[in-house]
This record gives sequence, C-alpha cells and structure tokens, in this order.
Amino acid sequence: MYLQRIKSLLYAFFILWWPASVVQAEENNTPNQTVPVISISGAIGPAVGDYVIKQIQLANQQPNVPALLMTIDTPGGLVSSLRDINQAILASNIPILCLVHPQGARAASAGTFILYACHIAAMAPATTLGAATPVSIGGGGAPNQPQEKPETPTAMEKKVLNDSIAYIRSLAQLRGRNAEWAESAVRDAATLSASEAKEKNVINLIAESPEQLLLLLDGFTIKVADSQTTLALSSAKLEHRAPDWRNQFMSTITNPNIAYLLLIIGFYGLLLEFYSPGFGVAGVVGAICLLVATYAFQMLPVNYVGVGLIVLGLGLLVAESLVPSFGILGFGGVVAFVLGSIFLFDSDIPELRISMSLIYSIAFTSAAFVMFVLRRVLQLRKSQVVSGIEDLIGSDAVVERAFEQQGYVRVNGERWAAQGNEHYSAGEVVVIEDIEGLTLTIKKQQGG
Repeated sequence: MYLQRIKSLLYAFFILWWPASVVQAEENNTPNQTVPVISISGAIGPAVGDYVIKQIQLANQQPNVPALLMTIDTPGGLVSSLRDINQAILASNIPILCLVHPQGARAASAGTFILYACHIAAMAPATTLGAATPVSIGGGGAPNQPQEKPETPTAMEKKVLNDSIAYIRSLAQLRGRNAEWAESAVRDAATLSASEAKEKNVINLIAESPEQLLLLLDGFTIKVADSQTTLALSSAKLEHRAPDWRNQFMSTITNPNIAYLLLIIGFYGLLLEFYSPGFGVAGVVGAICLLVATYAFQMLPVNYVGVGLIVLGLGLLVAESLVPSFGILGFGGVVAFVLGSIFLFDSDIPELRISMSLIYSIAFTSAAFVMFVLRRVLQLRKSQVVSGIEDLIGSDAVVERAFEQQGYVRVNGERWAAQGNEHYSAGEVVVIEDIEGLTLTIKKQQGG
C-alpha cells in the first residue's frame, strides 16, 4: 500500500511537470532576435546605395530579424542613389529605424529625404538635419548643400525644386510627420537641431545610441506594409554589418579622385604603348584603368564637356611634344586640362568633387611628362642606328688586292665585295660610302 501511494505521487508529479518542461524547453530553444545595424557615413553615391539596398533586402529574407537600424552622418549625395535607397525602404516588410548618430553628425540634403522615408526617425543629441534644397541639376542631379538661390530661376530649376518638394511631402504624409517643415527644408534650406526636430514632429525620438533607441522603441506601434506592428526589441541584439569587398571596391573606384587618376593613368598607358611598343605592359595597364574609370564615370554625375576638355588638353600637350610651337599648344593644353578637371564632376558636395591640389599636381606632371619624356622618346626613335651593317657607312676598309671598279676589301676582319670608280692598290685604306645588298661602295680618302 505504501509503495502504491509513492507511485501515485510520482505519476501525478510527472503529469504536472511534463507540460511545464516542454514550454521551458521551447522557450530555451527560441532563437534570439537580431537587429542588423548599417551605417551611412559620407556622401551618398552608388557604392553606398548598393550596400544599403542589399542589406535591407537581406534583412527582409532572414528569420528572427524584427527590424533594421540605419545610422546616418552625411552631407548629401546623388539623387539617383537616394531614390534607390528610399524605394528599398518603402518596399521593406520590416521596420527601418533611422538614427542620426553619433553626436555632431548631420542628415543634410539627401539624408533628410532618407530620414523622412524610414518608419522610425530618431536623432542623437547635438545632431542636425535639413538643408535639402536641390542646387545641382546636371549629371544626374543631387539634393546637395544650400546655396544662394538665383533671382530668376530657370524652368529646369523650378521643375527640380517642385519635384523635390512633392517627393518629400509625400514621404512626410506617409509617415505622419511635419510636411510643412519638410517643404521649407527643400524650398528654403531650413535646418533643425535634434530637440527642435522632436518638437516640430519631424522625428519620433531622441536617442543617444542605437542600444538606447531599441529600448525606447520596445512596445512602440508603427505601420509597416499596411498593417500595425508592435515592436518587441528589449531582448534583441545588435549586429553591425560592414560593406563587403565588392562595396568597398565600388566605393574606392567611384571616389572622384580615384576615378580621375584611373582616367589619366589609362590615357598615358595607351600613349606610352603607342609611342614605344614593348611587351604590352603599359598598354594592358592603361586599357584596364581606362575601362574601370569609364565604369566609375557612368555611376557619377559626370559632365562630359569636362571629359572633352581633358582629352583636348592632353592632345594639345602631345602635339606640343611632336610639333614644337614655342609653348602655344602646351600652354593651351594645360589650360584645357585644368578647366576640364574642374568641370568633370557636376556636384556641389566636396566629397563628389576632385581635389584642386590633385588637379594642379596632375596638370604640372602631365605637362612635364608630355613635353619632355615623349619628346625624348621621339628623339631616340629618330637617332642614328648604332648596330648592324648600316653602322659600317663612313668606316675605313683595307683593299685586299689591287682592282678597278670591283674587288674585295677587309672590314673589321671580314671580307666584303666592293665597287668604286677608281683604281685601288693593295693595302690602300678607303672609306665606305654606301651599302647595296652585300656590296660596299667605296671611295678614296680625301688627300689620298
């Protein structure tokens, strides 16, 4: 009887313990949620756009990713890259959290548009946003830094301005933010600090760090893909995702200074291969650099008038080395080269322009290279041959046996057939005047 009661108690304990253990095991096996963190730092170009879009698409495909957090510190960028990024944000099925970070950062120009497109907009203390007036309308355009507006804007400038205003107002209405201030940011280049942006309903929160932003958003309800979603981020872990090697390579070659150097190296590589054919190293390197530069240019706001001026300038410098013009062609080539380099990239953002010190250095080096090095190459090509049978012309020969008109002579220990118009005595020293096939044309020495 005693044993039977013990068995009954054990059986009852097992019945009560089993469901609790199963629930506990399921909770322990639940994978932790991960919030990817990506960063936009510097000018927004093709490489940044490719990196951000791929990370957003990847986060949407992965399980246990409740949101993606994007930190921003940018002066602006290309409108084409901006629109591509915003399309990816608007198409996302998970919330995109945007934080202007770290302290002292800014979301100027294109950064303001991205901030308005994100589901959650936040700023760290001592950060700013705004100045979204589009001042560049060529080469792809860009909402860039503010500048003084002309008194009478052109029709194209009005179209670009109105399109930018309509675009940012639509983003503000979609996210329930201040559309009036958004319009002033585009029309009048208005700016706000973090606290001012919070007061004017431009942003949702102020957070000092990504970790604090997650804590503040825990339990926050937002609209994602036409449905209300309550964020549960208190236990989520941040995972920083840096650009891969392809994005880093694209970022390198689309740097205007690097693309500019690749163009110059490519041109000179092909030029050296043309003037001094060899193993093809210069030509291969030049062709590769020129193709990579072309790929970079088609993703940047290139002004092709600038490209034309650079080519003209280099052509004039080459012409100066071939046909000396007392510096007229060379001076014109340097001027065209410098002007073309300045006009090459149509953007008001310093990060999307070529450094002036680099332009002056390349211009000086190009002028020196073309006017001295290439001229030296041409001189070497036209110099007298110093090897082979042509080197015998003007040399002395010794008559082997007496003859008239045709006979044999000795030159450097070799026996050659010779011809001349006089009588030549054995042992007489004569001068080689010409070579016809394997026969030397000789004449007597002067005074002989």
